Amino acid sequence: ITIFSKNASVVWKNTKINIIDTPVNIIDTPGHADFGSEVERVLRSIDSVLLIVDAQEGPMPQTKFVLSKALELGLKPVVVINKIDKPSRRIDEVLDEISDLFLELAVSDDQLLYPVYYAIGRDGKAWKEMPTDPSENGDLSPIFDAIISDIPAPTVDENGAFQLLVTSLQYDSFLGKYAIGRVTRGSVRKGLPVVLMKRDDVQVSGRIDKVFGYRGLLREEIDEAGAGDIVALTGIADAHIGETIADKENPEALPVIDVEAPTLSMYLGPNTSPLKGKEAEFNTSRQIGDRLKKELETNVSLRVADDGIGFTVSGRGELHLSVLIETLRREGFEFEVGRPQVVTIEEDGEVKEPVEELLIEVAPEFLGAVSQELGTRRAALTKQEQTSSGTTRTTYILPTRAMIGLRNILLTATKGTVIINSLPHGYQPLGARLQQTRSGALVATEAGSTTAYALDLASARGELFVGPGTTVYQGMIVGVYNRQGDLDVNVCRGKQLTNMRTSSSDGTIQLTPFTDLSLEQSIDFIEDDELLEVTPKSLRLRKRYLEPNQRKRAGKK
Repeated sequence: ITIFSKNASVVWKNTKINIIDTPVNIIDTPGHADFGSEVERVLRSIDSVLLIVDAQEGPMPQTKFVLSKALELGLKPVVVINKIDKPSRRIDEVLDEISDLFLELAVSDDQLLYPVYYAIGRDGKAWKEMPTDPSENGDLSPIFDAIISDIPAPTVDENGAFQLLVTSLQYDSFLGKYAIGRVTRGSVRKGLPVVLMKRDDVQVSGRIDKVFGYRGLLREEIDEAGAGDIVALTGIADAHIGETIADKENPEALPVIDVEAPTLSMYLGPNTSPLKGKEAEFNTSRQIGDRLKKELETNVSLRVADDGIGFTVSGRGELHLSVLIETLRREGFEFEVGRPQVVTIEEDGEVKEPVEELLIEVAPEFLGAVSQELGTRRAALTKQEQTSSGTTRTTYILPTRAMIGLRNILLTATKGTVIINSLPHGYQPLGARLQQTRSGALVATEAGSTTAYALDLASARGELFVGPGTTVYQGMIVGVYNRQGDLDVNVCRGKQLTNMRTSSSDGTIQLTPFTDLSLEQSIDFIEDDELLEVTPKSLRLRKRYLEPNQRKRAGKK
């Protein structure tokens, strides 16, 4: 999955139709709605979009999200049906689905007229018409020729005063911050006096240190760049995404990029478990706060609020927050996070919650289990159809809070075969509390190292998350109970040694393999009274209150 936008520049020439040395900038953008801020920024820097659709899967919810943003800005689309060599391809059906998508999203009649090309991206081949034999020779000339001939040249003012909207930031230890964007007017060169136009109407004077262009995926220093070029500028240390860099003599701000509001939030704070400080370099509240502050410079859809102990981090969805957590973890941070909560809004005196459109594709034998689970989460079925591959594709509308933990439950119920995609679908009045679908937890009662003997006894009560020799502490969750309510278990006790012998006392213990939860699975698992301890080496589930008496008192409130 694409998370961060990347720019590549190529020079295309085709002497057969007199196309010579034409630079083409190609930006790969995320498709998932959780990274909508990346999409919205990139679309301000381009003139057209290549809508790439799988020949078997057809348009997915993320396709709808990106296309809707592009058409709102009046961009001209070029459709590419990829992977046409798949045995289960369904070209005609996919063409109809694309047509329906454009009819739903187009904001003008001319957007309904789009060229269609057929490709095998893996082999670097494309055609204007569907080939009778996809194995025949070919190259990507048809698509690049279409970019040159069908897409209008950039509408830019080459002679006006310099103007650039910052759409991305990068850093290195030598030159510091790079402000990346497309030159919308004039030209830029090394040493040019400029003004940085901030969001609060404050103007900061500066001077361009170096100008970098792109060749392929590489960034290289150049003397000058003109209108329409995508460049990286150094020397503007205070630049932030969405701000304008303009000529000092005639400064004029470009429209600010509006980013959709967050839909989920979670607590993120310093680790408070008995094992804190043993597996990470950065673990204090100040260190975490400084890193989150730096993240806000590039992750414009993220919101961070300091609550005195930790931080409330808000993002566009579960995946958005999971990527942030994994990034911090890989950088050597240690912290704890709570259960995701929906971000509600108040409109016309009524509290509303975000809802999502959920598309599920599953084999018919698992459809009943999927429907039953979604029914408990108050999901409304809006569409159901049979695909040519024999699977059933269903579309639901449900609250965003009902999506928390859903993915892992459906993967388990369908033996990992379900395909799940979701898309923001606006807001609706806040509904009643959803019933708890998860059973209780197995909670360790003592600190120490787990033993095979104790784990063998505990495995009869549920599914374990730890193996022999694992360091645990009181209040740590070591498994999921097979009934409602939590169960305290001692997973550290050893077998009592006696001088008596029995026929079964010396038998070898055969443990059932434990479940090693991923980060996403761990986030989905925790309830309101639980936390996830995150370190570079470990993921540990725990109760918010470690001592049993504290948990009982908290449960009575």
